[in-house]
Amino acid sequence: MTTERIGPPAVAGERVMLRAFLDYHRATLAMKTDGLSDEDLRRRSMPPSTLTLLGLVRHMAEVERAWFRRVINGEDIPLVWSDTGDFQVAYDARTATRSEAFAAWEAEVAHSRRIEEAAESLDVTAYAAKWEEDVSLRMVMLHLIHEYARHNGHADFLREGIDGTVGA
Repeated sequence: MTTERIGPPAVAGERVMLRAFLDYHRATLAMKTDGLSDEDLRRRSMPPSTLTLLGLVRHMAEVERAWFRRVINGEDIPLVWSDTGDFQVAYDARTATRSEAFAAWEAEVAHSRRIEEAAESLDVTAYAAKWEEDVSLRMVMLHLIHEYARHNGHADFLREGIDGTVGA
């Protein structure tokens, strides 16, 4: 399996640019897992850390759900992996599989895309209880770009430790 990753345009409107960068980072995370077994995807970075590629995919499913569905769309739904709202549960991938994690992540990405595309503008706001303030769709998209970029850096090191593959 080879993930297709399309680079963002050099010139575009703000919304197109934000979409493109977010999709670029989503694809980068998926690329980091290409060709790896479930066992490889569950391999820990360096004990005592429990960080794994599969845990990152599960975590990003939570992030997508939390910001787009729970905050922007106002859906009263639990997190994907935790009924108690504990984001750390997603990182525990000891018994997780690629198919399970990617099915959840891809479903949340699809929801996120639909919510963003249906929004009237980037100025749409919603209350983020965790931050105790209103946030705009623009901020949510920028926050997710930041979150993916940070975790893609972790994914770089994880992948290199598994099979020596470096770079995106």
